[in-house]
Amino acid sequence: MKHVVSHLKAQHYYVKEILGFFFIILGIYFLRQHGQEFTEVKTAIVQSSYSWLALGLLLVAAYIGFQALMYMASFKTVGKSLSFHLALSLFLKRNLISVFLPGGGFTSLIFFTKEIEKTGVSKTKINFASYIYGLVGIASLILVAIPVIVYLALTDHHIDGEWEAIMLLVLFVGLIAWLSVSLYRKQWAYRLLVRYMPSLEHLIEEIHSGAFALGWLYRTLAYSMAIEAIGILHLYIAMLALGLVPSLTAAVAGYVIATLFLCISPFMRGLGAVEISMVLVLRHYGFDDAQALSAAFLYRFFEFWLPLVIGVMSFIFQRGNVFLRIFPSVLLFLLGVVNIASVLTPVMAQRMRLLRQFIPGDAIHFSTYMVLLMGVLLIICSAFLLKGLRNAWYIAMGLSVLSFFGHMAKAIDYEEALLALFSIITLAFTYRQYYIKRHRDIRYFSIGTALLLLIAVAIYGTVGFYYLKTHHFLDDFTWGESLVNALACLVLLDTDYLQPQTEFARYFVYSLNLFGIFTLSLLFYAFIRPYIWKTRHGEAELERARMYISRYGNSACDHFKMARDKLFFFAEGIDGVIAYRVANNYAVVLHEPVCATDDERTKLMVAFNRFCKENSLRAFYYRIDEERLPFYDSIGWKAMPIGQEALVGIEEFRLEGKDRKSLRNALNSVAKKGYGVQIYHAPIKDGLLQKLRHVSDSWLESMQREELVFSQGMFDEAELKQQTIITLENADEKVVAFLNVIPDYAAGELTYDLIRKTADAPGGSMDALIVALIEYGRSIGQATLNMGLAPFSGIDRPADLPQRTVKFAYEKLQLFRHYKGLREFKDKFNPEWKSKYLLFDHHYDLLQAPLTLAKVVKPTQ
Repeated sequence: MKHVVSHLKAQHYYVKEILGFFFIILGIYFLRQHGQEFTEVKTAIVQSSYSWLALGLLLVAAYIGFQALMYMASFKTVGKSLSFHLALSLFLKRNLISVFLPGGGFTSLIFFTKEIEKTGVSKTKINFASYIYGLVGIASLILVAIPVIVYLALTDHHIDGEWEAIMLLVLFVGLIAWLSVSLYRKQWAYRLLVRYMPSLEHLIEEIHSGAFALGWLYRTLAYSMAIEAIGILHLYIAMLALGLVPSLTAAVAGYVIATLFLCISPFMRGLGAVEISMVLVLRHYGFDDAQALSAAFLYRFFEFWLPLVIGVMSFIFQRGNVFLRIFPSVLLFLLGVVNIASVLTPVMAQRMRLLRQFIPGDAIHFSTYMVLLMGVLLIICSAFLLKGLRNAWYIAMGLSVLSFFGHMAKAIDYEEALLALFSIITLAFTYRQYYIKRHRDIRYFSIGTALLLLIAVAIYGTVGFYYLKTHHFLDDFTWGESLVNALACLVLLDTDYLQPQTEFARYFVYSLNLFGIFTLSLLFYAFIRPYIWKTRHGEAELERARMYISRYGNSACDHFKMARDKLFFFAEGIDGVIAYRVANNYAVVLHEPVCATDDERTKLMVAFNRFCKENSLRAFYYRIDEERLPFYDSIGWKAMPIGQEALVGIEEFRLEGKDRKSLRNALNSVAKKGYGVQIYHAPIKDGLLQKLRHVSDSWLESMQREELVFSQGMFDEAELKQQTIITLENADEKVVAFLNVIPDYAAGELTYDLIRKTADAPGGSMDALIVALIEYGRSIGQATLNMGLAPFSGIDRPADLPQRTVKFAYEKLQLFRHYKGLREFKDKFNPEWKSKYLLFDHHYDLLQAPLTLAKVVKPTQ
C-alpha cells in the first residue's frame, strides 16, 4: 500500500514538473516573440521612480514579516510558540527551497524542522502547524479570487481558464478541510486510514493531546489576507514606479489570476506562467505589451526574486556556516583579479569624456595605478584573511574602500565598484570572524621598522632628484617637487613625465620603484603576519598539573597531559588544569579539563575561552568520550567523531573457544619458534633499554614512520626506565618486540603506550604481547585493558558531509589502510568499542582541523 501511495505521489509530482517546464518554455517563447518590447521593458525599469521603488522594497519587508507572523499564528493554533526569528528563518528557507521542489511551496513544508525541534516542539506539531499554514494560504487566495473572478465575468474582462482554476482550488481546499475535520474528530476517514496505516493513530493522538486554538486560526487567516493585499499593492506600485496610469482593478485582477496560475504550476514558483498570465490580464485593461511586461517583471522582482535572494542570504549568513567563513576570502581574491583586469582592459570612451569634465587627468592616472596596486594587494590579503587575521580584515576593508573609489575615479567603472561595495558589506558583516591579532610589541616593532625604511627611502629619493636635476633630467626640481617625485616612484605611479636623460637616471628611478615595492611589502607584512606562539611550561606549572591530575584524573589520556610538549592553563580560584598545545592559531586540548566537578569544568573552560580570545586562539578538545557529549552540547560545543577506543574486559577474556582460534595459533607459532614473554619492572636496566632502542628504531624504519606525540608517547629512555616493560625474546635474550605499561588514571583500567617489533620478529608477536599484558592485568587485579584509539573507525551512519568524507577515506583510500589494519588487530580481542570525538566551535574549524592535528602530534624541535 505504501509503495502504491509513493508511486502515485511520484506520478503527481512528475505531472507538475512537466507542467512547470511547459510554462517556462512558453515564457521563453513569449519573450522571444516580443524582443522589441523587451528592450523597451529594460529601459522602462531602469528609468523607474526611485521613491515608488523604495516603497515597494518596504512592502517586501512587510510581506516577509507577515509570512513570519503567519507561521507564528499557525503554531499558536496547535498550542505551540515559535519566536519571530525562527519563523522568519523558516519562511525564507522554505520559500527558497520551494523553487526547486516538484510540489512547490506545499512540498517545502516538510523541511527545516530540526531547529524548531530543539525548542521542544515535536515533529508532529511542526508538520500540523505547517499544514495549517499551507491550507490557510490557499483559502485566503480563494476568498480574494472568487469575488474578483465574478467581477471579471460580469464586466467582460474574464480570462480563459480562471473559473476552472478557482473551482479546482475550491474542491481541493474543501476536500482537504473535510478530511482534516474527519481525522480530527476520529470519524470515518480516521478509521479508514488507521486500518491501513496504524502508525497514524499515534500522530493523531499527539495532535489531540494539545490545544487547538480557533482564534489563532482566524488570526493566521488575517495575516494571510494581509499578504494577499501586499501582493496587489506590489503590482499597483509597479505601475506607479514605471510611470503608467495605475488601475487598482487591473492590479487586483492581475494579481489574482497570476497567483491562480502559480498554484497550478508550483514548480519553479510559476516561472513563466505568472508572467504570461499577468501580461494577458493587463492587456485587457489597455496596457501595451511593453508596459504589461515591465509591470509583471517589476512585480516579480518584489514578490519572487528579492525574497529568493534574501532566502539565499539566510543560508549563507547563518551562524556556523562554513561558506560564510570562506566566502570573504574568495570574494577578495575575485575583486583583486577584477581590479587587475579592469586596468589592463580598454576603458569606455564615453565614460572617460564625462569623467574628464570633473577630474583632472593626473588624478585619473593616479586612480588607475592605485587600482592596479590594490588588485595585487587584495590577492595577497585574501590568503591571510582565510587564516582569520584581524589585521588582514582591516587591510581588506581599506583596500576594498579604495578600490570602490578608484574604480569610480579611473573610468566610472560602476560594475567593478559594485563588486567592491559588496566586498565592503560582506567584510562588515563578518567582522567577528577575524580574531587573530598581532602581538603588540612585535607589531609596533615591525611597523616602526617599515616606516623608518619608508622615510629613509623618501629622503634618498628627494635628495637624489634635487641634486641630479638637469644633469640627468630635463627639469630643475625644487625640494618640494623632488619629494613629490620620490613619493610617486615609491608608490609606483606613472612617472613618464620625469624623462630621464641618462642610464644612471633611469636606474635611479628603478631603484626607487624597487625600494618602494620592498618597503610597502614589509609594511603590509608587518600588519598581517600573525604572532608566533612559542612558550613552554615550567617546572612549577608541571608540579601543579601533576597534583590536579593525581587528584582528579580519570582517563588513560591523563598521563600524556604531563608530557613536555604540553602547555598548562590554570584559572584563579578553580582547582583544575587544561593541558593543550598550540598549532595554526588553535589551542588543541587533550581530552577534558581535569577538574572535580562539571561546574568547575565549565568555569575553567569559560576562563580558557577568554584566554584564547585574548591571545588570538581558537580551541579544539581532542578525544572526548561519547557519554560526555550531552554536557558539552549544553554549553554550546559541536562534536565530530574521530574514531573508537577498544576496551577489553580482563576477567571475561579467555583463549578458549572457536573465535579465539587465530590467537591460539599465533601464540603456538611464536612458542614453537623459541620465543617467550618476559616482564620487567622499574627501574629498567640500561642494557635492556639499549635493546628496546634497537627494536624501536627497526620498527620506525620498517614502517617508514616518525615519532608522534600529544595523545601518545615517543621513545624516551628516561620515562621507559620508570615503567613496566613486557618483551618478546628468544633463548639468547634477543628482544624482538616490546610494549610499555603506562599509568592509567581511570579506576580499574590498564593501558600501554608503545608496542613495537623488529622486521624479523615472528608473526603473532604483537598478539603474544597483548595476551601477556591481559594476564599481567589479571594478576594485579585490573578489570579492563584500554587498547587505545582506532582512528576514523566506527562511523557507520555518517550524519553530515565531514563524517561522510571521513568514512569514505577510511574505507576506500590506500592512505588510510593502516588504520583499518589497526582496527582489525584490536578486534581480535573482542573489545567493547567506545566512540571518541573532537569538539569544535565553528564548522569552519573542521577545515583547519586536519592540518592542526597533524602539527600537534609532531614532537617539538
